[in-house]
Amino acid sequence: MTADRFREIVLSFDGVEERAHMGHPDFRAGGRIFASLHSKDQFGMVKLTPAEQRACIKENPETFSPSSGAWGRQGCTNIHLASASVPAVRGAVTMAWQAIVSNPGTKARRSRRPQR
Repeated sequence: MTADRFREIVLSFDGVEERAHMGHPDFRAGGRIFASLHSKDQFGMVKLTPAEQRACIKENPETFSPSSGAWGRQGCTNIHLASASVPAVRGAVTMAWQAIVSNPGTKARRSRRPQR
């Protein structure tokens, strides 16, 4: 799989837009990031639940791995694109996208008014 194919799969879902975050492409639905490309387009990332992450890793250990640190423990999952199949990526992206659109949540915003 290539980064372009990953991008094509992610952007095929309703309401998804590509932006950038911390110097790499990310993919959002409802303004919330659920997937990204990183490490010079060698890896994709999807936000899964820890249980979904375990299932993906068990099914395709050469393709899926937890992201580092707390992000990985919370379900952020790296996808090694060179070993990824379209069905595996589409399945993981589907789970990440469904979680975002089924629970849009709200983002806390800091007030930008000057303190008096």
